[in-house]
Amino acid sequence: MAVTANSETSQIHRFPQYKYIDAVRWLPVLSAFNRFAVLATSDSDSDVSSIEIHSFKPNPISFDFHSSWTSPSPISSLKASQFLQKSIIAASTSSGSLHFLFADSTDGMLESEVSVPENELHSVAKSCIDLMDGGVECVTVGDDGKVNLVTAGDSNLNYRRLFDSEGLVSYTAVKWASPVEFATGGYGFGLQWWDQRKPGGPVSQFKGNWDTKLTSGIVHSIDIHPSRKHTCLAGGSLGTVLAWDLRWQQQPIILSGAGAGNGAGNTGVQSVSDSEVWEIQYDRCIKSNTSSTRILPAMLCSEDGILGVIEQGEEPIELLAEPCAINSFDIDRHNPLDVICSLEWESVAILTRQ
Repeated sequence: MAVTANSETSQIHRFPQYKYIDAVRWLPVLSAFNRFAVLATSDSDSDVSSIEIHSFKPNPISFDFHSSWTSPSPISSLKASQFLQKSIIAASTSSGSLHFLFADSTDGMLESEVSVPENELHSVAKSCIDLMDGGVECVTVGDDGKVNLVTAGDSNLNYRRLFDSEGLVSYTAVKWASPVEFATGGYGFGLQWWDQRKPGGPVSQFKGNWDTKLTSGIVHSIDIHPSRKHTCLAGGSLGTVLAWDLRWQQQPIILSGAGAGNGAGNTGVQSVSDSEVWEIQYDRCIKSNTSSTRILPAMLCSEDGILGVIEQGEEPIELLAEPCAINSFDIDRHNPLDVICSLEWESVAILTRQ
């Protein structure tokens, strides 16, 4: 594996939390002076799981507890968005419940919460969600093959089932592409494209049978760039990151991991990680002059402790190399130079790129 180290050009700050961090997200706020991060935490000693908001100040550096909400069970999926004057946090739990938390967009204080109880949306605990950017719609998918749409009202959550595979297909990742379209991923590196204007199931499907190593692989994370919604970015088993372009649906573009260097358009691809890719996001900090046929730069975090940036046809850039897994990360949408990560060794790292 050949990578270009970039950590010497970045400032890295680590903040011990003394509890397990299941996920991290930057909280969108309206104030330019207040910055907040959302942490999904699990304390094995007290058997308490929480969603915590921490305030972050860069000068001098501080990461201080701000407010919290106690979850009925560990958080399995965490998202944050902004709608009108509210910051919205959506979280699914390992017991199958779904929760919407509303915070003030100026001071980050939690104000209210509405939820869907256990077993209403999914018959198994493991589920994944995505919250529409700038909206109150949340799509949920699970190992049970159910796909649901949840909308936050004034004092409750309205939900309806979009699809039920009855266990024939399991879904492990989901991402909105537009107000009516989203993509899902699952086992065998399968990907599906959905359009609510065409009910009854996915309108397009991609099967990961192009590489025998990935027939039992899992998609852990999906991202879709708002300006190129026809291209779905997926990360998962064996360090694999691929792009699925709806214009050439059965020809994956391999950016890293298993299958790298094989197939059309994949010559010279180098892997940044050989383990599970837990999260993948387009890196909007990097301005690329690539054409519409090339994949935009992306950031990933992995089980073997790598936070890196990959770009089609370029050497990977290693931002962090930790002695433990990096379970999740988030790029600040207002300041893409700042990246927050959750480390398996019970700490949060904030990386500021120069």
